[in-house]
Amino acid sequence: VQLQATGGGLVQPGGSLRLSCEASGIILAINTVTWYRQTPGKQRELVARIGFGNITNYADSVKGRFAISRNNDKNAVNLQMNSLKPEDTAVYQCKVLSVWGKGTQVTVSS
Repeated sequence: VQLQATGGGLVQPGGSLRLSCEASGIILAINTVTWYRQTPGKQRELVARIGFGNITNYADSVKGRFAISRNNDKNAVNLQMNSLKPEDTAVYQCKVLSVWGKGTQVTVSS
């Protein structure tokens, strides 16, 4: 099983990015997928999760700004991030079962 997070980059405050967690060796459509983020010196934080029945959960800090969704055609889960703030700067990783994907850096700065 392999996961790869893509779509990170540098964006100005108020901007948007869409991250994608793509998988091989596992079908994401039938699994719970969770996005986490981490910055140096801080604990890893759960950002968003999509589970069975496409039930979603979000950290309070991103509610109303981020949206997690499945892209079953590509065996992927996306994280649409809008109204980005400097405090959203972090390495974002996706996780399925006990498998972590390589992270992607998101930097929000003017």
